Amino acid sequence: MPHAEMAGEPPAELTREQTVWAFGAASLFLTAMGFLGFALAQGMALSFAIGWVILQVFGYVGALRFARGDLAHPLFKSQVMLHLMALVLMLAIVFRN
Repeated sequence: MPHAEMAGEPPAELTREQTVWAFGAASLFLTAMGFLGFALAQGMALSFAIGWVILQVFGYVGALRFARGDLAHPLFKSQVMLHLMALVLMLAIVFRN
């Protein structure tokens, strides 16, 4: 079955829920890229920073392929929440007393 773009139909608009989850995923990815830059500049936690970016790329791509592009699919939501937990754990380690 051809895609909507190939059939001459305009792509469907994103729902509000899809937009929120896409924004969450994008902001977490940009945070990971920023942390990667910080880690490269400071020479600390390089393996975590590199691994986190790679895990996000493969996780989001895999979840979107399985969900057939639905950004509000539970699998994609779980990927976003997984990386949010990774961010919280990283911040807890950095700012612990």
